[in-house]
Amino acid sequence: MRLYIIAGEASGDLHGSNLLKALYARQSDLECRVWGGDLMQHTGATLVKHYRDLAFMGFVEVVKNLRTILRNIAFCKQDILDFEPDALVLIDYPGFNLRIAEWAKAQGIRVIYYISPQLWAWHASRAKAIKRDVDKLLVILPFEKAFFQGYGIDAEFVGHPLLDAIKDLPTPAFGSDNRPTIALLPGSRKQEVSRILPVMLETTRAFPGYRFVVAGASSLPKGYYHEYLKDFPSVALEKGNTYGILQGAVAALVKSGTSTLETALLNVPQVVCYAGNPISYQIAKRLVKVKYISLVNLIVDRPLVKELIQHDLTPENATAALKDILEPERMAEIKTGYAELRHRLGDGGASERAAMAILTMVRS
Repeated sequence: MRLYIIAGEASGDLHGSNLLKALYARQSDLECRVWGGDLMQHTGATLVKHYRDLAFMGFVEVVKNLRTILRNIAFCKQDILDFEPDALVLIDYPGFNLRIAEWAKAQGIRVIYYISPQLWAWHASRAKAIKRDVDKLLVILPFEKAFFQGYGIDAEFVGHPLLDAIKDLPTPAFGSDNRPTIALLPGSRKQEVSRILPVMLETTRAFPGYRFVVAGASSLPKGYYHEYLKDFPSVALEKGNTYGILQGAVAALVKSGTSTLETALLNVPQVVCYAGNPISYQIAKRLVKVKYISLVNLIVDRPLVKELIQHDLTPENATAALKDILEPERMAEIKTGYAELRHRLGDGGASERAAMAILTMVRS
């Protein structure tokens, strides 16, 4: 059996790797060719493109890199044809993957979409394309099944794969510094880090009694962070150890995205931060149709964690928000909300259920 799997981001690499482990455990003759990262490659799959070469975020960035993106699309199509897979499995990354889905369907290739595009946030018009081009839709948020059913799409809720990713984490080793730790998660793309990390670092000046650790992305070189950290010698950098850092943290400043959910599932009170290209942000602001930017608030359907977006993301605001969540009462309130969030996401096993759904479809 042959599967071609496309993930274009760090979170997709994580969930893709767990999906691959579940697939390999159930199909001994499985051959997989993938776009993703180190985690997917380490499962034994053949890595075609690394997500660090694909991470273009925002309208302006996409336009600037349009030639590269179009080259990637053309290469991907030819590579799929040469591989002749039994099915194409798409993981999130909708700007790229929906184009590939339309093309693949026209070629007679079966298309499975795992971790569906967030059409409930914006671009609901794309639901027609999903109904036309996707043979099987596997969703990971509890409200997504009803949303897609409203467009006549038979979506299957498999649960959230982050519950699998954090289930068996090893106990982290802590150093000799006994100060409480605050985690800084500025994102995995250079354009995110360049806008968000400086604000986070300025915030550290107001908390001399705490140890701050930047969770560096594996896809970015250490030297990139050192440019920002040179004026903050007391702030540590750890690459590729986000979960370990969060396990030892009492609070966190977190870039909006999957990491907000990871932080919540590890029970760490957080302040959600986001700042993008000004033009891209203004366009998105007019298109996005959700009340909150963080998955945490979206799932519990209330402002459980503070969101500092664009112009609101300042050292002064981040300092005030961080002081707030370090108060015992507020900390307890957030953790109670996190328990509700975990209940809504289900009991884990998303990777297993997704693997079974994929194999059942391909074998049929």
